[in-house]
Amino acid sequence: MSQGPMPTDDITGLVRRMAETIASARGLEVFQVEYKPGGQLLRVFLDRPSGQVGLDDCSAVSGQLSAQLDEQDLIPHAYRLEVSSPGLDRPLRDEDDFIRFRGEFAKLALAQPVNGVSSLRGRIGECRNGMLRLETDGGEPLWMPFSQIRSARLDPAPPPPGPGSKAKKKR
Repeated sequence: MSQGPMPTDDITGLVRRMAETIASARGLEVFQVEYKPGGQLLRVFLDRPSGQVGLDDCSAVSGQLSAQLDEQDLIPHAYRLEVSSPGLDRPLRDEDDFIRFRGEFAKLALAQPVNGVSSLRGRIGECRNGMLRLETDGGEPLWMPFSQIRSARLDPAPPPPGPGSKAKKKR
């Protein structure tokens, strides 16, 4: 009796476990695994809590993971495997990510508007008791519960000029 295709959640869970074993041997963590049903693309995002993920890291994990995936034959059709870092504008998933990136700039989408605004940008400040202090571009620190944050990403773009700063003129 033929079984149907494996559910996507099962595939991503198995890939995550395989990738975690390979990544941990290199001091890396699996940040995220993305795969859609019938998809042609399987993405694995790696992270290194104590530093950056390099091209050599991605290449080594990709080679080992690809060999294991071929051996296990989890995905019954042709697909492309991509292994990379989460990038400069990486998602911030939980309080630990905010603590790790304290002092960096982030963009936040809010579950409910605050002062009529549903998205904010600012420097990540203190995190305590389930609350985040965000030093907004307007200069006002704002405390909010993490439960109020729908999604967040690092924002590597330089902040806009603050009050009293002079814009550079073209000559």
